[in-house]
Amino acid sequence: DVGSLVSQVEPVDPKTRDAASIIVEDVKKNGREAVMRYGLKFGDLKPNQPLVLKRPALKAAFEALPSNQQELLIRTAKRIKAFAVAQRNSVKEVRVPIPGGWACQKVAPVEVAGCYAPGGRFPLPSSVLMTAVTAVAAGVKHVVVASPRPAEITKAAAHVAGADALLAVGGAHAIAALAYGAGEDLPACHAIVGPGNRWVTAAKQLVAGRVTIDMLAGPSELLVLADESANPAVVASDLLAQAEHDVVAIPMLVTTHEPLVAKVERELEAQLAKLSTSKTASASLKHGGIAVVCKDMASAIDCANQLAPEHLEVITKDDEKVAAQLQHYGALFVGHNAAEVLGDYGAGPNHTLPTGGTARSTGGLSVFDFLRMRTWMKLTDLKASQQLVLDSMALAKLEGLQGHSKSAQHRLIKSSL
Repeated sequence: DVGSLVSQVEPVDPKTRDAASIIVEDVKKNGREAVMRYGLKFGDLKPNQPLVLKRPALKAAFEALPSNQQELLIRTAKRIKAFAVAQRNSVKEVRVPIPGGWACQKVAPVEVAGCYAPGGRFPLPSSVLMTAVTAVAAGVKHVVVASPRPAEITKAAAHVAGADALLAVGGAHAIAALAYGAGEDLPACHAIVGPGNRWVTAAKQLVAGRVTIDMLAGPSELLVLADESANPAVVASDLLAQAEHDVVAIPMLVTTHEPLVAKVERELEAQLAKLSTSKTASASLKHGGIAVVCKDMASAIDCANQLAPEHLEVITKDDEKVAAQLQHYGALFVGHNAAEVLGDYGAGPNHTLPTGGTARSTGGLSVFDFLRMRTWMKLTDLKASQQLVLDSMALAKLEGLQGHSKSAQHRLIKSSL
């Protein structure tokens, strides 16, 4: 079972969940005071530093940036928005005839959304854009970005994305604040999205049900599916781009060409020597690096489908033919030119993606995470609806629900008996 090569652990360990639950309950009970307390305790905030940054502060951060950085954020946001708007337009309101009337689908965004962006070793403006631009494109009225110790570029990205506010804390207390609200300037959210550390993921699991969440993300993954046509230097570079994310990131190579493995390993060694993030990348390769040699392309495709990675690159001859046979992935990158990092940094599709094999059951973040599919019906011709009424009465009796049957019976025309 190739899938066992990637450990299928729970996205949240019990100890973290138990500890996070204390924080979440504290914020639920004590609101803003608890959020401020944890923000100070964990170093997110300094005394007298504002908890929530509003639109003017975000705009000021953007205006203080060099013009090249301003233009970079605007271009990236524009590409993300174009794809998100196309997604939104792919879902329409529908009207279907039913006996005696109509049944309809109405598509509506949630009113308030929270978008989390990690604030670890480096600022991640791309995560701000990926989440908040998508929420705005979905039609969400009020969008809050949450990010601990936000850099100026993070604030500026929130402005470009169209966010209404930025919550300047992270971790479980940030997720709890988004879920339950923490004052007039921080209303409770109806959807919470975005990647984060184990505390963020645990808190998202705890508040799921009260709010909708996108996913419970684990360590990031890249699988490169390659044959003899692949350039070892390119494959190694793509694997290192994944490995430098985190020491627990999972870079994988699946190939039909055994000599490629040794060539890629030599390239990894050479490129690591020149990489400023080599310490993290090297640890990732040792912890989660995987190479699988398959007897033929059919076996390689089966291997990739079993692994169901977050990111999947296809660097082979007949790449489109190979890609068409791949079934499980968060995002697919077809051909030598389609580097996964181009997806990370705003080609259009979202980079917030399922991990740990969950691509078998869910997809990446999209406008649909912020939308509700609501249905309604109206009966204007009671005579034409009589078979529906009779069927409803009969099914209610089969299920032992007399009240249901009597409710339907009130819509029964006596001549239909």
